[in-house]
Amino acid sequence: MDLDLTGKRALVCGSTEGIGKAIAIELATMGASITLLARNEAKLNDVKAELTVERGQSHDVLVADFDKPDVVEREIKSYIGQGINIHILINNSGGPAAGKAIDANLDEFHLAFNRHLICNQILAKAVTPTMKAEGYGRIINIISTSVKSPLNGLGVSNTIRGAVANWAKTLSNELAAYGITVNNVLPGATFTGRLESIIKSKAEKAGITVEQSSENMKKEIPAGRFASAEEVAAAACFLASPIAGYINGINLPVDGGRLSCL
Repeated sequence: MDLDLTGKRALVCGSTEGIGKAIAIELATMGASITLLARNEAKLNDVKAELTVERGQSHDVLVADFDKPDVVEREIKSYIGQGINIHILINNSGGPAAGKAIDANLDEFHLAFNRHLICNQILAKAVTPTMKAEGYGRIINIISTSVKSPLNGLGVSNTIRGAVANWAKTLSNELAAYGITVNNVLPGATFTGRLESIIKSKAEKAGITVEQSSENMKKEIPAGRFASAEEVAAAACFLASPIAGYINGINLPVDGGRLSCL
């Protein structure tokens, strides 16, 4: 299979930890040059130092906070303006706070919409012209299994993730003729810092230990365990590869079989 990304550049958002970091590391292993985008410059440089350069790659960092779309837009336009071509865009950012939809205030919805949809749109508009010119593009959105089945207690997240999935499906139809695919990866329970905080919150609300809370969550997963960030990254990186050029407009769950729907 052709998984070689030598000569390609990937922009990986939220790449200082968790799934984003794992994707950046794997894409570099496949030969891509990586542009890391997140808000913490020190952590970005730490990750950059971990990326392989065995195939002559050149890695960069961009500093921007997804809660400030105007800053994201300024930074990506300035970067692209230097004549840099992006072939792969990984949209990935921290999820909204937990809570019921009915209890959320409007600011929570506005913040999540800006972070997850508006910033995705800003980045997609910036990188697709060169993707079209080169006849190769991959836009991959790291979302959630809530796209297929809403998760209790994640009202704002369920709402916004669904909007992102429909945005992506629309883009997939609009861009396919140019050799650009748009797909979504839907992580299930993945052992990251966010999952640890969710487990702790569930434990406190139920009056049980963190260990009991963790085991209760695992019982809902046919695989009987949580995913690693690297397992989710593997799915995203396959979709980014040349061999995946005819896979377009899909939602790919990586959840150990937890979803009960098709």
